[in-house]
Amino acid sequence: MSLIRYEYADGCARITMTNPDRGNVFSPEAGEEMLAAILRAKADSARVIVLTAEGKYFSVGGDLAGFAAADAPGPHLLELAEGANRMITELVRGDAIVVSAVQGVAAGVGFPLAAAADIVVAADRAKFSLAYAKVGLSLDGGGSLLVHTLGLHRVLRLTLLGDMLTATEALEAGLVARVVPVDELAATVDEVVANLLSGSPEALARTKHLVRDVADPNPESALRREAESISALGASASGQEGINAFLEKRAPNFGD
Repeated sequence: MSLIRYEYADGCARITMTNPDRGNVFSPEAGEEMLAAILRAKADSARVIVLTAEGKYFSVGGDLAGFAAADAPGPHLLELAEGANRMITELVRGDAIVVSAVQGVAAGVGFPLAAAADIVVAADRAKFSLAYAKVGLSLDGGGSLLVHTLGLHRVLRLTLLGDMLTATEALEAGLVARVVPVDELAATVDEVVANLLSGSPEALARTKHLVRDVADPNPESALRREAESISALGASASGQEGINAFLEKRAPNFGD
């Protein structure tokens, strides 16, 4: 079963996560398909890339059941994080303007994936979560890069306390460009795409790179640190306890 659907027409590539029964969870297979779709959009010279998802959730994040079943959790998480990092890098460094349509919860790596877009459009029911520490893990996929958008202490609150960021809060923080009722999300995204496609491709691409280079001229170094950190925690006793506790629906015991 394909986990990602790719569609291209008139300069716009639409990449849709199609595993709603599992909350569009990120498994190795989903990550590989997502990266392949992003690279296909690049090969098609897409001027705009739209990231969407089917179902109630944008993405619940990494596949914790897969983490727990891995023979070597550390290397497994490193491979996943490095794959996510390449996705984020391709979206951020590419010339295409990226639009994400967030219809529900974007958690774990789903949050920085949505935020890797240049324009984020959210349904009013959307929420954003970086509660990695609740399962004994640290950020991946560019979660730490959100400091540039949300600010230091807001990201610390989201990560250390596990708070959710609502769509309205995300709009006020500057992360989200539009908040609309969920039944207006697709039409609003289409309007944004039409606006972008009416502009100069070269001017938009150059503007994107100028602005992003000021925000963070070297995101790759942060992404690498994230991958190394989550890999180390995945191999640790606390990481394994956090993941198992989540799957067993109990409070974790991280010890002293």
